[in-house]
Amino acid sequence: MKWGLAFASSAGTEPDTALEICRIAEQLGFESVWGGEHVILPDVIDSKYPYTADGKIPAEPDTLIPDPLIWLAYVAAAAPSLRLGTCILILPQRNPVVLAKEIATLDRLSGGRVELGIGVGWLQEEFDAIGVPWERRGARNDEYLAAMQALWAGPHAEFHGEFVDFPRVTCSPRPTQAHIPIVVGGDTTAAINRAARLADGYFPGEGQPDRLAALITRVRQAAQDHGRDPNSIAINAMFGAQMADPVRGAEQLAEIGVDRAMVPAFFFAGPGGLDRLRAFGEQVVSLR
Repeated sequence: MKWGLAFASSAGTEPDTALEICRIAEQLGFESVWGGEHVILPDVIDSKYPYTADGKIPAEPDTLIPDPLIWLAYVAAAAPSLRLGTCILILPQRNPVVLAKEIATLDRLSGGRVELGIGVGWLQEEFDAIGVPWERRGARNDEYLAAMQALWAGPHAEFHGEFVDFPRVTCSPRPTQAHIPIVVGGDTTAAINRAARLADGYFPGEGQPDRLAALITRVRQAAQDHGRDPNSIAINAMFGAQMADPVRGAEQLAEIGVDRAMVPAFFFAGPGGLDRLRAFGEQVVSLR
């Protein structure tokens, strides 16, 4: 099982800590680092956060949430073996033509290390502030991805859709990887179906082994329903509840078919955090 340091930008929020946490992660045997995003946090949030019991996002208005692509570009050279992922980039909020350029540039400069984790978002107030329609964001997400992949595939790309429309154009440079791996996040039926149709990886928010196993079963069945090999979709899983007994937690995730354990970096934020990260790596990651 691989190990990813999820939301690494939540601990590496300053120029020195961003570089240091990635160097340490690489030394400890982590395979990847990941940045999450919210462009803004509204003062008033009526939308329900889907991953807490009370529906409240575990963040304050001034919680530092760096842009994931800029953060990943900043740290890429500091830890040259780590893969660079987003968990999760809210694709419907982005201009897909501009984003295709940004992702291709990052992949090119990093030597082909990008994994694009995408989601449709849960925070309507953020969409309102950005000026992107909340309605039909799922359809917008899927079309944006298709348009980006057309631009990455080669020169003189053409795309005509409901949300994206361009004549023959060339976006250069193109990615180093022949195919940018796509990871779909979310626990909903729509997210499961999207992962089964479009993704190379699936990243649910659920971390409890029994409920996680049920989601894995559902995404594998959905892949079969779409004529895909279920094993072609790598399973990424949050390593949160497992921190109570991390060695056993790692064993449980491996037993239910998790391919990459995603350890939230906020466990290692604050005073002594990097020492806790080193201890975790030595006690758990090194046993893989």
